[in-house]
Amino acid sequence: MTAESWRIGEVKITSIVEMSAVRTPDFGYRNLTSEEIKRETWLQPHFATDDGQLISCIQAFVVESQGRRIIVDTCVGNDKPRSNAGWNQLHGSFLDDLAAAGYPPESIDIVLCTHLHVDHVGWNTILIDGQWVPTFPNASYLFGRVEWEHWGQETVTAIAGDVDQEIAESVMDCAAVNQDSIRPIIDAGLHELVDVEHQVTDEVQLEPTPGHTPGHVSVVITSAGQRAVITGDMMHHPIQIGLPHVASKFDHDVSRAQSTRRDFLQRYGDDDVLVFGTHFATPTAGRVVSHDGGWRFKVD
Repeated sequence: MTAESWRIGEVKITSIVEMSAVRTPDFGYRNLTSEEIKRETWLQPHFATDDGQLISCIQAFVVESQGRRIIVDTCVGNDKPRSNAGWNQLHGSFLDDLAAAGYPPESIDIVLCTHLHVDHVGWNTILIDGQWVPTFPNASYLFGRVEWEHWGQETVTAIAGDVDQEIAESVMDCAAVNQDSIRPIIDAGLHELVDVEHQVTDEVQLEPTPGHTPGHVSVVITSAGQRAVITGDMMHHPIQIGLPHVASKFDHDVSRAQSTRRDFLQRYGDDDVLVFGTHFATPTAGRVVSHDGGWRFKVD
């Protein structure tokens, strides 16, 4: 796939898409119907179909700041045994696409996980001779301290929160993800546990956006008078800008996630901030603008 890039002052942001999907709302959302999607006509053509399905993707962002190459979230990954058939034992071109964009794995300095869900940590590791080893051997892997204290447990039942147990087991694969995508990084001594407001570079800082998971963070970029933010899963789709009450089935704390989303919209709405939705389909980046007492996403 062709990589897209943007400039925020002196910072370069590049998107590497692992996969795209068109889904009915019942896959990922608790309280959303196709009829509601169709009423939000501003979502078409980039983010919704005319029959009320949602268009989304799984992607990583490479952020170049002050000589550092930072990859934000690492998608699903290849060769991983997963309960979700669409993510099971993938053999995709992600690493080739990453290298083609100018970022071979050995050139990455920092791996930054907004949270530790299955579709954000997969390329942390690759399978070599039957062993899971770090994909980015020269990088420091930044895991949120609050996030790790939560997901470091080996059981789903103790940590599912508002997530339905069947969904947790059939999609999230927490124990398997821990073993094949997180533990090998810790065993290799490449991880660093960081606070929710950690300063990565002078231009890149974490911002706490809890709810989807207890230690979820977004990534704020500020450079040469320009600003941007990478959402992570604080929101999964632009429809949650127009309808911020819409909750993901994978939110650990639904009420907190809704509150965090509303706070985010107040903070960044009608401001000159470029918003990158981690699961937003191409064209991915845009601005939150007010409309009729609420908000919409206007592509850049």
